[in-house]
Amino acid sequence: MKKSLLTLSLTLLTFLAVHNSYACTNFLITKGASADGSTMITYAADSHVLYGELYHWPAADYPEGTMLKIYEWDTGKYLGEIKQARHTYNVVGNINENQVAIGETTYGGRSELQDSTGIMDYGSLIYIALQRAKTAREAIQIMTDLVNEYGYYSSGESFSIADANEVWIMEMIGKGPGNKGAVWVARLIPDGYISGHANHARITTFPFSKKNNFNDPNQTTFHSPDVISFAREKGYFDGKDKDFSFSDTYAPIDFGGARFCEARVFSGFNKVNSQMGQYLDYAMGENLENRMPLWIKPDKK
Repeated sequence: MKKSLLTLSLTLLTFLAVHNSYACTNFLITKGASADGSTMITYAADSHVLYGELYHWPAADYPEGTMLKIYEWDTGKYLGEIKQARHTYNVVGNINENQVAIGETTYGGRSELQDSTGIMDYGSLIYIALQRAKTAREAIQIMTDLVNEYGYYSSGESFSIADANEVWIMEMIGKGPGNKGAVWVARLIPDGYISGHANHARITTFPFSKKNNFNDPNQTTFHSPDVISFAREKGYFDGKDKDFSFSDTYAPIDFGGARFCEARVFSGFNKVNSQMGQYLDYAMGENLENRMPLWIKPDKK
């Protein structure tokens, strides 16, 4: 018994040492799922160095041609310069004056897809988008345009993106050295439902569109045009387009991902939906085929 406990303790310590930056949990709540009709996202970052942090960028105007220096949010490393917007919005913490809010959790994914030559890291994407976006849809467009133009520096990331009316989940990963940009998918959470993510990619299959029209209120899924073709080129996927799963391709689930990450989402879902017991074996890491849905509907009170 003592030997078993020691082995378990060492295993947990090893996992925590490797995943010390993977301790974030987000929940996403739509208007129809909240008591007062508000949209909400939560952002819990289990990091002592973030305790008491409250960022502020006042609204400002800049002359044409102004450049913005980019420093990696986690380390302060200088990454390069991008074009500054002519006008930026007031941002306090992770929400701006237009009620656009963004959170994140890191899932890592395939390590060979990280591009150290990219300029835009995940933290800079968040806070620059908040300074420039009027809506959640606009934030998605801004973030994805930035990585297309300047490259994506970080590993795989899940983002919660909300405004006063809509709540979105977006997942992104780089394309590796020599391939500027990122592959990504963003999905609108249906009204009346909630979603969540906790350091593992959660978007599986999705409707493929030929074009992203960010002004079309009826388009509820956006994605990079090469999200599937790039996976085929890399040898990650060889099935039919309709069976393509972003998470299973770019961040395959394993025991640790289910037991230490997805279990946090399960715990939140389980508090508001009485049918979640059917996914307990998945959250325990015992049945990785029995994946939880991306969103669930809370029980009526």
